[in-house]
Amino acid sequence: MRHHSFGARGPLVSVIGQGTWHLDDDDRPMALAALHAGLDAGMTHIDTAEMYGEAEPLIGEALSDRRDEAFLVSKVLPQNASYDGTIAACERSLRRLGTDRLDCYLLHWRGSYPLEETIEAFEFLRRSGKILAWGVSNFDVDDLEEALSIAGPGKIACNQVLYHLRERAIEHAVIPFCERQGIAVVGYSPFGHGDFPEPETEQGQLLDQIAAGRGVTARQIALAFLTRRPSLFVIPKTGTAQRARLNASAGDLTLSEEEIAQIDAAFPRGPKPRELPMI
Repeated sequence: MRHHSFGARGPLVSVIGQGTWHLDDDDRPMALAALHAGLDAGMTHIDTAEMYGEAEPLIGEALSDRRDEAFLVSKVLPQNASYDGTIAACERSLRRLGTDRLDCYLLHWRGSYPLEETIEAFEFLRRSGKILAWGVSNFDVDDLEEALSIAGPGKIACNQVLYHLRERAIEHAVIPFCERQGIAVVGYSPFGHGDFPEPETEQGQLLDQIAAGRGVTARQIALAFLTRRPSLFVIPKTGTAQRARLNASAGDLTLSEEEIAQIDAAFPRGPKPRELPMI
């Protein structure tokens, strides 16, 4: 499993992590087995949020005797992101996860509370040892510039954004900006939201062709492409141990320049959208 620095001066984190949105909808024993299999295979980056229903208690159970192995991330909802609300939300997540600290804590998306309040709360939580770092999610460049003007350089660990082969909008400006500022880019929904290329399509056939030459799957090729730069991380979600192991093994896969060029041509990023896509 490849590991890259998470933020300007952050720790080394597995480039493939474990997303948990809707994980609580899956069979509980199978979901626990998937989390454990992911950890065993090196996917120590586990992402959740207070919005994700019962995912936090599920993760807490999975990490009950393995907390020190994980790089654990959660998020505060924008409607809770006042100064006091952020601190209270973090305390709730810590209780639900059964841990005394988060490795990183994110603002899930921009809301009505001033960023100054949320960032002040993040810094308080960091000084208190309840979070080790903080970041943002679904932030476009203008949002990032505002957050940087408040917090100063080197404070924003990551920006978690929508990123998959058919949704490459962040490549226009967000990725270059984050790379200049030492901010890790974490792609969520890396297989699309029910939108992964089917084998009978030209795009699917290309992925299958590259995968066959490597002895891997099309989805593993997709994950390798989406983590082709040192700034890029992805957090695919799965509810089965077998798929968790397959996802993890993509962290050992490095594509050639030719393969990257073929995928780049088959999945054009298109024009820069007026607003950053998110789900």
